Amino acid sequence: MFSTKLFSRGLYALLLVFFASPVFAQSFRVQCPPVTALHPTPPSTNPNPAGGSIKCQQIGGGDGYATMADGTQTYLFAFGPLSGLVDIIHGLPGTEPASVFNQVSTGVGIGDPSPSTTFNGAVGLTPDPDSVPPNQLTGHVDPRPIMDVGVMNGNIPAPTMAIDEDDEFFLTLTNVGMIMRPDLFEQHTVHFHGYPNASAFYDGVPDASVAINIGGSFTYYYLAPDAGTYFWHCHITPPEHLQMGMVGQIYVRPRQNRVASGTLYAGLVAQQSDLRTKCGTDILCSSPLPPSNAITHVNNKAGTPTLYAYNDGDGSTAYDVEYPVQIHGFDPNFHFVGMTFNPEPFTDMKDKHFLLNGRSYPDTVNPNAMHTQSADGTEHFSQPLPTIINIPVGGKALLRISDLDVSEFQTLASLGIPMHVIGVNARLLRDLSGNDLTYKTNSITLGGGESIDVILDASDTTRYPAGQVYYLYTPNLDHLSNDAENFGGLMTEVHICNSVNPNTKSCA
Repeated sequence: MFSTKLFSRGLYALLLVFFASPVFAQSFRVQCPPVTALHPTPPSTNPNPAGGSIKCQQIGGGDGYATMADGTQTYLFAFGPLSGLVDIIHGLPGTEPASVFNQVSTGVGIGDPSPSTTFNGAVGLTPDPDSVPPNQLTGHVDPRPIMDVGVMNGNIPAPTMAIDEDDEFFLTLTNVGMIMRPDLFEQHTVHFHGYPNASAFYDGVPDASVAINIGGSFTYYYLAPDAGTYFWHCHITPPEHLQMGMVGQIYVRPRQNRVASGTLYAGLVAQQSDLRTKCGTDILCSSPLPPSNAITHVNNKAGTPTLYAYNDGDGSTAYDVEYPVQIHGFDPNFHFVGMTFNPEPFTDMKDKHFLLNGRSYPDTVNPNAMHTQSADGTEHFSQPLPTIINIPVGGKALLRISDLDVSEFQTLASLGIPMHVIGVNARLLRDLSGNDLTYKTNSITLGGGESIDVILDASDTTRYPAGQVYYLYTPNLDHLSNDAENFGGLMTEVHICNSVNPNTKSCA
């Protein structure tokens, strides 16, 4: 009998020979300039007049496996990390400053399920022997470590991205191929859903942009404009690639976070001096200029400088800890058929695994990165992002919730701690006159392609003392299961802690 495992290993060896040959060695590249015209000096030297800095990330498009809460091994079309490996393993965004991204790749691997590597730079980056003078970092890469790390290393959700307003973001997508489906010559793209991108060329819709073939790399460029929660996905046959797992989250932090001391007013005067953000001329301005006695920028309950979801001008979107929460659903039959060379039943698609950050309960409260054995017998980090929500006593948690389900509406309810909805689809809930349109509720409902920003306010220490446990879950009972098993699906726990470690977000 023909062995799929032997075939996949044989194809993998052929791919290595193909990509390591001198003719094709330049098909993989990365791009992350340390300085640009907009950011002419490294941020460690002098503040850039435009604000923000240069951020970079590398991802691989391919396939992999994930483990559902009932033990099912589910095949994925998926994106995986090729930079920021340590941060992603620890549940953090894989977006890095240029000084970290542009490190020479040495001995990087992801087969060992323990986070032993300390490398956050770009996998494969190596000195260019053909540069002038020789051996400069020009984006030249060695394709072998990229294949070693990227093959069968799909993540659900796809690697998280996080940037600040005014950042220049260079995102490299490298298509490493689908080992379990060698008959598919699938192209991939990155589309930032709802993101106000000025250039269609970098929008990821192949009709107006480009699509990346197997063995190729492409660097997308974005200038981060407005704060908010967005998400991204592959725009090649979207119903298929989204259902199969090629979805992730990106969020943009506001300029207001950069006010290090004193009052917020000084930072917002700078906002008014920039024509891109000046209220009165910019129709996307999310807040009118606040009064001069705006709130003071002080440390929060997590012991870190206060952060904000939006440029609110009055501190109303302040929070202590933040958690990205991506809702998704899997049809196990669709995924099985997708791996076995059979036609996929689009019209019969029916989700049975309902996921928060790629996990169903009780895996949602596992604080560790989950790993899955792939067809080649090696372990890969498949679901690195937990969904357990730890709030320091007297604090507030910002939930950045996005839904990229292709077949269902999804509802999340919070009983005990009300949801304060502050933003919808990356827009602060205020009208053009600055009136507050935010509201409190016990549940929110999203369709595929929507995002919502919610603050869980536990600042009343009498009502929410340390040690209390609450639940964030769906009241749709058929979504509260792991396929045929009960007590799973869209559910996670909210813990009130004496303190929260600002790096790991674990209760301390």
